[in-house]
Amino acid sequence: MGRTLRLAGAGLSALAAVAARDLLQREHTLLRNFPVIGHARYLLESIGPELRQYLVAGNNEERPFTRDQRRWVYASAKRDNNYFGFGTDNDLEFTAGYPVINHRTFGRAVPPTSVHTGHDVTLPSAKVLGGPRGRARAFRPASVVNVSAMSFGSLSGAAIEALNRGAALAGCLQNTGEGGLSVHHRHGGELVFQIGTAYFGCRDEQGRFDLQRLKDLVASAPVRALEVKLSQGAKPSLGGVLPGAKVSAEIAAARGVPEGVDCISPSRHAEFSDTDSMLDWVELLAAETGLPVGIKSAVGDMAFWHELTDLMATTGRGVDFVTVDGGEGGTGAAPLIFTDSVSLPFQLGFARVHSVFARAGLHEQVTFVGAGKLGLPDNAIVAFALGCDMVNVGREAMLAIGCIQAQKCHTDTCPTGVATQNPWLAHGLDPRLKSVRAANYIGTLRRDLLKVAEACGVEHPGLIDASSVEVLTGRTASTPLGEVYGYEPGWGLPSAADRAEIARIMTAEAPQGGSAVPSEDAVR
Repeated sequence: MGRTLRLAGAGLSALAAVAARDLLQREHTLLRNFPVIGHARYLLESIGPELRQYLVAGNNEERPFTRDQRRWVYASAKRDNNYFGFGTDNDLEFTAGYPVINHRTFGRAVPPTSVHTGHDVTLPSAKVLGGPRGRARAFRPASVVNVSAMSFGSLSGAAIEALNRGAALAGCLQNTGEGGLSVHHRHGGELVFQIGTAYFGCRDEQGRFDLQRLKDLVASAPVRALEVKLSQGAKPSLGGVLPGAKVSAEIAAARGVPEGVDCISPSRHAEFSDTDSMLDWVELLAAETGLPVGIKSAVGDMAFWHELTDLMATTGRGVDFVTVDGGEGGTGAAPLIFTDSVSLPFQLGFARVHSVFARAGLHEQVTFVGAGKLGLPDNAIVAFALGCDMVNVGREAMLAIGCIQAQKCHTDTCPTGVATQNPWLAHGLDPRLKSVRAANYIGTLRRDLLKVAEACGVEHPGLIDASSVEVLTGRTASTPLGEVYGYEPGWGLPSAADRAEIARIMTAEAPQGGSAVPSEDAVR
């Protein structure tokens, strides 16, 4: 019997091979005789992203953002109905690693039932940025959701302006990215100025860091903090090149480089060479500007983080905030091996970093910022439960202002004018209209985070602890989030004083829900 089946299988395989060969021969004959069809084939391939976007994508297909996720962002940006009907179509039962949020039957916070409640709540950070280290210009960020680092040069001027105006409307921060502070960043939104390896915007004619130029720049714009970029999730430890053809007069002015000449970003900083000298430089920047200073990094070798916390614990020097970028984060252009396989994904990388700070007793003194697909409510809630105090949104903010996930960022042919320097393409993006879309999206994300926090019985997403999330490990089992990542009780939360203060702020700011008037027979 077994021999018969094997022979039958072999026969079927032979038939399949003959059929495939015949199909290829017919295709070659067709393309040879009708060359127009051959060109049409490549035309259809070139517009594949647009076709999948509108015609053939299933609700949970496509990466990095599924159709459902994009639909939620688009609807939120337009203040349309972003609810979903008929129940989830996610495969909860058989998806290992799926997070489930544990709501509480009774809690301090009571979520209102109105769909519009929470849209106007700014949702400030539970921690004061720079406060623990006594920075002269320490402040409490007004929003836990902020615009991630995206440079002018990677994004069009119109896109940067739309995001800056949107940040002003939403009362949140916009990170400049390493490409300098341009005229497009000066439309009312407050900024985090990112200092990359090329020191764009604060360099001299030889490309060296210039402290005075940094101070002059900070004085000329609403810069609230400085972020030293060590690496990026999608391309860690990798430099970059902006070809000279793309270095316009505007880009050259923002970066402090010659117009029309290849613009190089080295893979390493020149101002420091190890963790110890990095902390010296951080303290220099903080002392000279008065601003909180932090670092941004993807997570790979953990030796750096152990050395950093050891030095902070023993020398009195330190960073005010740490932005952890996940390997699933976005970029304008990078080699496939880097986007796919270098640096840890956000949850794993962040949990390791937070644990190192917690074991050193430093986690309450540092503001933790997460990045890497955290502009979706479920991902953001897990980030807060792991210890994030704020989240940065990049590609989701791009979607809000018109991006269709065409994935042509590296070609300068973005069809929506978001990630291009082509004036004709960028002209189609209206910054004033799209700024409202960006602000609507940020407000809606904050609303959803607030609603989930209240469902968990607390007043603020920063008060959600690791016990409030479980991770499915199969159809019949789950593991608490803290247990998955080896957290000890209390890890992932702000200090007791910070928790009390943010609860007081939110109680005054966020309206609470309630129920009908109790009857005479109610048991209280």
